[in-house]
Formats: sequence, structure tokens, C-alpha cells
Amino acid sequence: MAFSKDNLKGFVLALLSSFFIGSSFIIKKKGLRRAAAASGVRAGVGGFTYLLEPLWWVGMAIMIVGEVANFVAYAFAPAVLVTPLGALSIIVSAVLAHFILHEKLPQLGILGCVMCIAGSIIIVIHAPQESPITSVQEIWSLATQPAFLLYVASVIVLVFILIFHFAPRCGNTNALVFIGICSLMGSLSVMSVKALGTSLKLTFEGKNQLLYPDTWFFMLVVAICVIMQMNYLNKALDTFNTAVVSPIYYVMFTSLTILASVIMFKVAIHL
Repeated sequence: MAFSKDNLKGFVLALLSSFFIGSSFIIKKKGLRRAAAASGVRAGVGGFTYLLEPLWWVGMAIMIVGEVANFVAYAFAPAVLVTPLGALSIIVSAVLAHFILHEKLPQLGILGCVMCIAGSIIIVIHAPQESPITSVQEIWSLATQPAFLLYVASVIVLVFILIFHFAPRCGNTNALVFIGICSLMGSLSVMSVKALGTSLKLTFEGKNQLLYPDTWFFMLVVAICVIMQMNYLNKALDTFNTAVVSPIYYVMFTSLTILASVIMFKVAIHL
């Protein structure tokens, strides 16, 4: 794949984002542990005392910086290029978890991380070019096509099933429940972030997209999805080993995001 200037900007921003997000996982986990030790109520069982823990907020601030970099990256490059680069955050979080949290990554876990990175490299090398988008209304037409609406409906149904049926029964014993909710909502948030980022990019270029209600709708979707992601990611981090959460979350989130991108933007990945 020959990188365009915009793709290169998105690539660099995505790399920086991975460093910040990978580090934030560890700092937030440290904050969650402190909050649980102080109050006796863990986030994994519904506690919110971590909101009073300064270290958790430091981790959140670092994550926000990473997400902002990621947000801008989506405005310049295709989602199928930006999202797989999140594999780097696995390495960052796994290494820091080993030294800071004293969480050991087993040999099978190391193999999984290597496979994630290898798969990401293949996807990035073959990432397609997206057709230029000239307005937020064009993105809205892509988001309201029947195939993508069917995907959105499927995600919402699955999330409700996970939250109301599986989470109360096995959320604290099966990592796939909380991480599944994060990943499913994450695939929708990425599509909305892509739309919102493109809208702001066009606005800064002199084509004001803030006049259209579509832009504000995408902003609302981003806010709802991110709040849900953060809530269930905190539950997952508080309940399970970081070295388990990061790779599973990355694989599920990346796979679902690529699927959503293929459906919405009609791109094809040639391996």
C-alpha cells in the first residue's frame, strides 16, 4: 500500500494514540485497586468510588489524550488502517502490567500478542484507500443504508442481551461479557468518530458542517457509546488480569470495527 499524505498523518497519530491508551490501562487499573482497597467496593460489582481516586483520573486523562489522537487519526485515514494499529497498546499494557502491576503474561498470552501484531501488520499493509467524502450528508447516507442499519440493530440487540442476561449471571467470571459490550459499542463509536472527525476536518477547511443536524447526531452517538465503553471497560479491568483484557478487547474491537467499516464504507481488504 502506498501511503498518501493524509494516511501517513493518520498512521502516526494512531501510533501515538496506542502508547497513551496502553499506558492509561495500567494507571486506571492501579487507581481501581486503590479505590477498592479504600472503600471495599470494587468497580466490577457496581462500585463507583474510583471516581474519587486521583490516580484513576490521571489514567482517564491520558486515555482522553490517546482517544483525541485516535479521533483525529480517523479524520485522515480509513478505519481499517487506524484501528489495527491499536495492537501496539497491547504490548505497552502487557509490559507495564508486568513491571507495575506484577501481572505475569503466560507463554500462550505472549503468542496471542504476537499473532495480534502480525495480523495488524498484514491488515495495515493491505489497507484500502477510501473514496473522498465531501460532506457529512454523504456519510449520513452511508450510515442509513439498509446493510449498516441491520448491523446497528444487531449490535444493539446483542448489547442488551449481554447487559441484562449474561452480565448478572457470569459477568464476573467470563471476560467475554464485559469486553463484548465494550467491543460492540466501540464499533459503533468508531464509525461515529470517523463521521464526526471528517465533519470537523471539512469545517476547518471552510466547508461548515456544523449547520447540519447529522453532525450533532453523530456527536451524541459518540458520547453515548464512549460512556458505555468506559463503564464496562472499568468493570473488565477491575475483575480480570490486564494481560487478558487488553488482547481480547483489541481482537474483538478491531474485528467488529473492520466489519462495520466494510459494511458502511463498502471497502474491501485484499489479503
